[in-house]
Amino acid sequence: MENITLSVIIPAYKEEKRIGPNLAKISEHLGHKKISYEVIIIVDGSKDATALFARSFADRIEHLSVIDNDVNRGKGAVIRQGLMLAKGKYHAFLDADGSTSITHIDEALTLIDEGADLVIGSRDIPGAKIEVHQSKYREIMGTAGNMAIRIVLGLWSFPDTQCGFKVLRREVTQAVVPRMVVDRFAYDFEMIVLAKKLGFTIDQMPVHWMNAEGSTVGGFLGPNGFLQVLLDLCKTRLRLWAGTYHLKEQK
Repeated sequence: MENITLSVIIPAYKEEKRIGPNLAKISEHLGHKKISYEVIIIVDGSKDATALFARSFADRIEHLSVIDNDVNRGKGAVIRQGLMLAKGKYHAFLDADGSTSITHIDEALTLIDEGADLVIGSRDIPGAKIEVHQSKYREIMGTAGNMAIRIVLGLWSFPDTQCGFKVLRREVTQAVVPRMVVDRFAYDFEMIVLAKKLGFTIDQMPVHWMNAEGSTVGGFLGPNGFLQVLLDLCKTRLRLWAGTYHLKEQK
């Protein structure tokens, strides 16, 4: 395989009905760029035809890998898996449903060229636009969760840690991802706080975000629910206090 500039990681669970338009857009957008890229789809123990459908794009996406895991481990776990397999100089990940378009990659790579190590998409900074909203309940829970994250981890300048679009240098992946342990939806703020503690430069960029029907995100309970995120938030804070992330070793 030729030298890869950009690796795009897509976590997928029960996405056979939603991943197609997103892969078509990725193929169209990146196919016109003068950079080499790969797309790594990590299927998280999904029993539907997500993996089969994703592989049907092999003739449209030259460097396409589809990893079909036997068991469901969680979004954070499969994103870590994809990042550690990535061969590119820059690593990006985005949701399978296309809620944040691949077209945002252009601005993100510009910010990295200007000195950022990690770029996170945000739905809550000037310039952001939510084209299709989630239910009012989920928006309220999301707002409360983001406030808790900012208070507990001291991430005051990050109003939206949970947007599924992020781009990072390979060096950030190598330093941060092996330290991460959160398997479910709390992986976002774990990545951000570790990158911050390790001294990497983090930029935010506004995104246009569209809620897609058919989300597998849970409500209050369950492995992907609000309560699990709060538990993982508290555990992340405790790990930071206890030094189990071994941050001093990097410095």
